[in-house]
Amino acid sequence: MRLIQFEDAAGQRRVGVVEGAQVHTVRATTSTRELALAAIRAGHGLVQQVLARGTDPGPDYAGLLEAGRVLPPLDHEDPAHCLVSGTGLTHLGSAATRDKMHQQGEQDETSLTDTMRIFKWGLEGGKPATGEVGAQPEWFYKGDGSIVVRPGADLPLPAFAEDAGEEPELVGLYVIGDDGTPHRLGYALGNEYSDHVMERRNYLYLAHSKLRACAYGPELRVGELPAHLQGSSRIWRDGKVLWEREFLSGEQNMCHSLQNLEFHHFKYAQFQRPGDVHVHYFGTATLSFADGIKAAPGDTFEIAITEFGAPLRNGIVEAQAPRVPGSVAIL
Repeated sequence: MRLIQFEDAAGQRRVGVVEGAQVHTVRATTSTRELALAAIRAGHGLVQQVLARGTDPGPDYAGLLEAGRVLPPLDHEDPAHCLVSGTGLTHLGSAATRDKMHQQGEQDETSLTDTMRIFKWGLEGGKPATGEVGAQPEWFYKGDGSIVVRPGADLPLPAFAEDAGEEPELVGLYVIGDDGTPHRLGYALGNEYSDHVMERRNYLYLAHSKLRACAYGPELRVGELPAHLQGSSRIWRDGKVLWEREFLSGEQNMCHSLQNLEFHHFKYAQFQRPGDVHVHYFGTATLSFADGIKAAPGDTFEIAITEFGAPLRNGIVEAQAPRVPGSVAIL
């Protein structure tokens, strides 16, 4: 089952099931989060909760996308209670991509050594046996729900940014139950969107480079993930494909299991707050920046995997400068 959140003709929030070209609206449901919490409290899965509520014929899916009425497939009415985070060096080939990116600038042997060391730890211990704890991955904070851009909308490029680089990834979508237990609802396509020029200057700027907008969706794929996924990442400029590359994901193409990545995220007590939403990017090994491409305002990113339905498309737009950049008022 694939779910979306969207705005109806009256501007009201709805949840829908995607079936071919049509969307079937879930009855009496205005958010995926509320639907998920009801399923958790009833002791069954998201699919059963949808079936229990029933659906009605809804709008044309392509029309919703074209009108920009599709929302991120999971969010929180209070953006401060939606945590966006991610893990890096999780995919086979990701360390080589990271090194290639860094080698385009000044060499920092310490950083490159640390990159390869963490990647090696993942290869050796990122897929532990059931009941065991595996190697800890690289982890980063990206922001809260206020940084999330809906499918089809533009990703803002801050005035201080040095790059607008896509990162085609899978995203895990989670809701924390009343007892503090994390529940994975499913997965979505994601564009993690980072500043690779800043990261290349010094690996210790990685945290700064991640504090940008992001997008995921348009669909939430409920259920288990295929072990092998093959998708495409494109950049469009002036109606033509500027850059295109295949990317691979799924555990078959990763050095960490999804369960291991989830354990090392949700082991922290502050990430077990009931009712919160978590959006977690699982990493990639494919970047246009590593091929010398510099995306710019007016370009459009397109990320697609057949098993996830409609592709995720987002443009780039220059953001307004902060009102008082870098300064703090003293009371």
